[in-house]
Amino acid sequence: MPELTWIGKEKVITHHQDVPYRVLEHKYGFSVEGGESEKETKSGNKIIHGDNLEALKALLPEYEGKIKCIYIDPPYNTGNEKWVYNDNVNHPKIKKWLNEVVGTEGEDLTRHDKWLCMMYPRLKLLHKLLSEDGAIFISIDDNEQANLKLICDEIFGKQNFRNNIIIKRGTKSVQAQFENIDKLGIACEFIVCYSKNNNYRLPHFYFQLDEIRKGTWNNHWRGTDRPTMRYEIFGITPQKGQWRWGKDRSIKAIENYKLCVDNLNDSNKEVNQDNIDLWYCENAINNNIEIDLLRLSKNNKPEHYIAPTNQKYGNNLWDDLLVNGTSEYNKYSDITFDNPKNPKIIERIVSWIADKDSIILDSFAGSGTTGHAVLNLNKLDGGNRKFILVEMEDYAQDITAERVKRVINGYGEGNKKVEGTGGEFDYYELGERLFLEDNNLNEEVGQEKIREYIYYTETKEFLNRERTKKDWYLLDNYLNTGYYFYYEKDKLTVLSIDNLNIVTQKAEQYVIYADICLLDKEFMLKNNIIFKKIPRDIKHF
Repeated sequence: MPELTWIGKEKVITHHQDVPYRVLEHKYGFSVEGGESEKETKSGNKIIHGDNLEALKALLPEYEGKIKCIYIDPPYNTGNEKWVYNDNVNHPKIKKWLNEVVGTEGEDLTRHDKWLCMMYPRLKLLHKLLSEDGAIFISIDDNEQANLKLICDEIFGKQNFRNNIIIKRGTKSVQAQFENIDKLGIACEFIVCYSKNNNYRLPHFYFQLDEIRKGTWNNHWRGTDRPTMRYEIFGITPQKGQWRWGKDRSIKAIENYKLCVDNLNDSNKEVNQDNIDLWYCENAINNNIEIDLLRLSKNNKPEHYIAPTNQKYGNNLWDDLLVNGTSEYNKYSDITFDNPKNPKIIERIVSWIADKDSIILDSFAGSGTTGHAVLNLNKLDGGNRKFILVEMEDYAQDITAERVKRVINGYGEGNKKVEGTGGEFDYYELGERLFLEDNNLNEEVGQEKIREYIYYTETKEFLNRERTKKDWYLLDNYLNTGYYFYYEKDKLTVLSIDNLNIVTQKAEQYVIYADICLLDKEFMLKNNIIFKKIPRDIKHF
């Protein structure tokens, strides 16, 4: 497989492992009923302000392998976006890039190297967060589409590439003023789609039609050469190609059509397309079952029935939508944001890929379009989808979060007022790192954050149990195992016979974290005690 190389690649392909784990500091919760509050809503909807590389790392304990749908709109690297490379990678050439604005092609010969160094570790973490039955969608244009495809082949697997979706963009007709041109005008952008698992299959993708399309008939023979699918129906056995269905299904479909005709004759109804459609709707659609129909055409060729529908199959050309289109919010809001994405695009992706209880992640959140789209869909179909938005820029509060607040409450005035969707979310800032550079615990984050982290690394569950004086060192019991964090800020903790009174609740097995262990192996084996040394045995994400 072709492999893309660039300046600094050997350092960034594992950089996601070196990114420090930081805790999320809750700043406020927001709900339609109470507005802003210090209390955490625990709704599952999150807006996180901070570097998205560190934020993605902070999400791993809770969300690794759980995100059904990821949509990101990273910098296109046009040279006009003024984005800055700021990842702290230990490489002399890369360190020279820190805090430098990435310029245009002629001004910045390492523009593509910087973009690839920025994207690679973020995609590695997004891959970890994506569920086995999930898909990631990445907006991009010609500037980096080819490079993006190659690194996604490397990270997600070439076999997991699904589609390059084409989205229409507005064009300006300025070429006529020139005698000749260097290239054609750009009329589209792309959304690159990958799955995590090669066995994953995309749901069928439909467009809604404005009106119901009548039933039609389709040739039952196809050119694909499968001898096992050649058998006799209506006295015809194909010598090449195949019938569309297996023999049993085809024979049943012939019987169904005879039944349809008999029913229409018994009712003194003409056997025409309208009446066949009506019969089908009464017997199949109303009973929520599928009924196949198969008959001979006027030309004596077997043909099968395609039922009435208000949908049609879509493909990767989404030319009915504009990339930036104008949403109601963009028209009626006083908040301005350069090139916000059309929420209809994200609504289409989410409604297609994610079920009503899925988690949707956008780690380049910008103005918050993904949150807007998820709230719209939940209001439309009563879903309980959750969004996680990550934005590193200073406008995370004043634009990203503010937009979501207005969508929840409603926006616009008078006859232009848009009704609110309802809902709630929690706003976080990236806090202190959990581990210091010497790998010792950072006590500044507080014991509760440390306890929550350790319990999650052991059980993949949240620590909801309230700490009491009686069970001071107990995290919780889970699956007949008691988890204990025997830790004091100002002294070493020693697990010994004399200190076993820290175990306050009976369990079949005990996992105990402490600084030192003086229990012998035979005693621990007999009493089902597993010792883990602080900080050595604390898992790092």
